[in-house]
Amino acid sequence: MKVSEELYPFEPHWLQLPGGARMHYVDEGRRDASPVLMLHGNPTWSFYWRRLIQALAATHRVIAPDHVGCGKSDKPNDDEYSYQLRQRIEDIEALVEHLGLENVTLVLHDWGGMIGMGWAHRHPRLVSRLVLLNTAAFPMPSSKRLPAALRLARDTAVGAVLVRGLNAFARGATRLAVTRRKLPKEVRDGLCAPYDSWNNRRAVLRFVQDIPLSDADPSFSIVRDVGERLSQFNDRPVLICWGDRDFVFDDHFLNRWQEVLPNAAVHRFADCGHYVLEDAPDEIEALVREFLGTQT
Repeated sequence: MKVSEELYPFEPHWLQLPGGARMHYVDEGRRDASPVLMLHGNPTWSFYWRRLIQALAATHRVIAPDHVGCGKSDKPNDDEYSYQLRQRIEDIEALVEHLGLENVTLVLHDWGGMIGMGWAHRHPRLVSRLVLLNTAAFPMPSSKRLPAALRLARDTAVGAVLVRGLNAFARGATRLAVTRRKLPKEVRDGLCAPYDSWNNRRAVLRFVQDIPLSDADPSFSIVRDVGERLSQFNDRPVLICWGDRDFVFDDHFLNRWQEVLPNAAVHRFADCGHYVLEDAPDEIEALVREFLGTQT
């Protein structure tokens, strides 16, 4: 796996998880400062946070793990790792305990929202602030249908071949998830670098297959329970940065966030897509720095 050191200059760190897999994580900045924990979604990895990590490292401790099967983390077989939400939350529990983190600012995107808020649901006293970027932590709004492309990948053999055989999900996202400007080739390649073989795309497909739509899905009960308790975080500062041209996490999801967290500061980017941090890095970096202020 080759990634530009200029774009991603971070020293690797590793945690051996209880189940045996190794989790890779970035740990930059001031060890004496308040931690900022950034959780990526699918099909990205800690590379997605590269600029924001550098923007905050002078004032905060910034941690960005790669979920198992993603980025530089191990990519175990299905009989070695469950690839479901409950395990993902337990992985973050292990990381936070290992690092002894408290007073945590969570920065969450895509699946990172459900994983991060699943962890926060278990440990609300450890959470000080939330930054949400086109994500969810509740069941699919009743007004929203899962897009056809995701249904294809989630529920069909053809979809599985497209995701794992042709890398259509990761490669497609580097073009369809950005709408303000085309990503440079080195950035597209960096986002896709870990997903370079059938085996190494396992997590990309398993994330899609784990999308919880009903009680019949293994992760639905967790999503439902976490969603029902999100209002407990309304007493903490919340920043929402939202790309309006996201065809999955659209107004149906943003409206739900605003219902459960009505005190959140919301900044919408009308010309930005799902990879909102790639579309609007300068604006979001400035907003996050202002949001964190002098908190150290």
